[in-house]
Amino acid sequence: MTERSRPLIGKVVTGKGGAAVTSSDALNALTNIISTARECFETHDEQLTARAKLQAYETTEVRRIKAAQKLLSQYFDQVFAERRAIYQGMFARLDAALDRGDGETIHEILRGIVDIAKESPLAQLGDLSQVRALLDDPDAVWEL
Repeated sequence: MTERSRPLIGKVVTGKGGAAVTSSDALNALTNIISTARECFETHDEQLTARAKLQAYETTEVRRIKAAQKLLSQYFDQVFAERRAIYQGMFARLDAALDRGDGETIHEILRGIVDIAKESPLAQLGDLSQVRALLDDPDAVWEL
């Protein structure tokens, strides 16, 4: 016997209660598979959309952080450049006072150096929560 001429051998699938599966049962099973697959694809699409939104949010926030970092870096460059100039001037005056032996001027200059060293550039900004609020505001204008 050839493959085609042999009778089909297999097990008859039965439904509930041992009865053979009807075409109605098969149609219901197919409908169930299709609806489940559709829900799966819809969920997949929703998750892709959510990921895309999250990626866009991340990109936006990273840009905002980099812009704030650049601004803060420029601020520190400016503040420390000003401080460097102040310290250089104060140390030059201290050297001159030392050369003259002027104790009162030496005392005043040293007190000024210590006072400037006590101040933090960030403390001069004021309330840091206000700075955070400004960082959150995309329309905020920063002036240095």
